Amino acid sequence: MEHTNNNLYTQFFLRLTIGITILSAVADRFGLWPAANSVWGNMDNFITYTGQITSFLPTVMTKLNAYFATVAEIILGILIILGFKTRIVAISCGTLLLIFALSMTVTLGIKSTFDYSVWIGSAASFLLANQEKFAFSLDEVLKKRNK
Repeated sequence: MEHTNNNLYTQFFLRLTIGITILSAVADRFGLWPAANSVWGNMDNFITYTGQITSFLPTVMTKLNAYFATVAEIILGILIILGFKTRIVAISCGTLLLIFALSMTVTLGIKSTFDYSVWIGSAASFLLANQEKFAFSLDEVLKKRNK
């Protein structure tokens, strides 16, 4: 499959939007968005929300799940933007978002998953993982350096 410049820019845009979207959700938990634009506004509200969407799991896991998700999202968001281990990171983002989508569907109903666009984020991540090369990425820089 031949890559045109348009394809390279499109997948770069996809990497940026996935990463920024994930990091935006994290920023919300830390109160970095103005209240008018915030979903949770702080970590306590996010922990409560996590308890809602993981209500099928033992309650003692709620806080751990919230912090695990947050740490995973910080790491994945940064790595996908930088384009480091992009294929693995994209699959990880897709899997994490798929888990969110399924959990939200079971506990809150299908509509909430569309409101938060988790299905499209998951699908976009899996689509990104299937690209042959990753333009403007650390992967490409490292590949050129190792030749």
